[in-house]
Amino acid sequence: MEILIQILQLLLSLSILVVVHEFGHFAAAKIFKTRVEKFYLFFDPWFSLFKFTYKGTEYGMGWLPLGGYVKISGMIDESMDKEQMKLPPQPWEFRSKPAWQRLIVMLGGVTMNVVLAVVIYIVLLASFGDEYLPTSEANKYGIRPDSLAIEMGFQPGDKILSLDGLYVEDFSKIPMNIVLNEVKQVEVERNGKKMELSLPEGSLNKLVNHKTPIFTVRIPFVASKFAEKSVAKNAGMLLGDTILGIDGMNIKYFNDFREEIQKHKNEAVIIAVKRGNDTLDLSMKLDSTGLLGVFPLGDLSQFFHLNKKDYTLAQAIPAGFNRTWSGIGNYLKQLKLLFSPEVKAYEGVGGFITIGSIFPTYWHWESFWRLTAFLSIMLAIINVLPIPALDGGHVLFLLYEIIARRKPSDKFLERAQVVGMIILFSLLILANGNDVAKLISKYF
Repeated sequence: MEILIQILQLLLSLSILVVVHEFGHFAAAKIFKTRVEKFYLFFDPWFSLFKFTYKGTEYGMGWLPLGGYVKISGMIDESMDKEQMKLPPQPWEFRSKPAWQRLIVMLGGVTMNVVLAVVIYIVLLASFGDEYLPTSEANKYGIRPDSLAIEMGFQPGDKILSLDGLYVEDFSKIPMNIVLNEVKQVEVERNGKKMELSLPEGSLNKLVNHKTPIFTVRIPFVASKFAEKSVAKNAGMLLGDTILGIDGMNIKYFNDFREEIQKHKNEAVIIAVKRGNDTLDLSMKLDSTGLLGVFPLGDLSQFFHLNKKDYTLAQAIPAGFNRTWSGIGNYLKQLKLLFSPEVKAYEGVGGFITIGSIFPTYWHWESFWRLTAFLSIMLAIINVLPIPALDGGHVLFLLYEIIARRKPSDKFLERAQVVGMIILFSLLILANGNDVAKLISKYF
């Protein structure tokens, strides 16, 4: 069921993005009185799921959810309609329009994707505001690094002060900043002393291919709920008790306690807890699972002061533009990493399974729209890359035409379109092949 929810969110998000993108081309073409023969969500080789014709344009939905398209008269595109191009140009055709008009038509799709991201961010900020954990607050208890972070030199309890001398206000964005800015030095406070941590060679490639945050915050273990057959509850633990340690060992934080308790399966242990101003020792006998049957309090606002800002609509509009601009900059930095000699870019390329996995396993509209805004920015940037068969390829040839005052031949454009489609299909196979390989390695 969880996978089905992710698939449905992915399909809905992609459908919105494709329709908005293609509408950008469609609207620009109509403004310049260019005939649009088809407007399709998803591709329709051999047959479509449904279709209808309205004012000379066929609207429909294909069965292959790899994108969508508008077929504009007199344009060399993925339809490869060579017969039409052999006929004399007609006034309503794309090829008959001035280069500047054709340029606007080709930029219509990416423009609408950027506009969509701006609108989504404006609505989200006006509706939900913005909330994050400041790094200064996260340093209250220090970090809990995972195995990769420990390999890079981080230790439990480290307090992150700066990345290459720059302070990052939002704690959750520290891992992303390390990757995108190719950070070399991290200043941390360890056991009350400041020190410079030099990230080892090869860290960037490992971080790029690491799918989870390399560290989280440490939080005290406060009992918030008991399991049905709770060893701790039977021993006298109460909700709200803070667990302090095992058998005289001081263990203040939840994750550290969870690791330590697993070493005491089928043993009798003494768990120290704080209740109000009192410290109590509770004796209990663990079973073969080594679990107390206690759920921790996971609400960060109970331990940290979160930065929360509400926005009026007037405040949300410029903030939405800034959020989109920042997203564009960050994604361009991600593309730059593809050309970094330290990063094996082909290993990190993911397909539909990777994209689908970023959606939550439950339906949460705020998360859905945030991810859709991010994907809209990603789609805009990818489409504007100067690769034949993408909008950016057409834009490149149109800019050449405007500057050189001569149009590339139809034969050249046809061949360029074929080359571009080969490149795109190769990337599609690589991305989804990586997904399949990861699934195989995970289960076999």
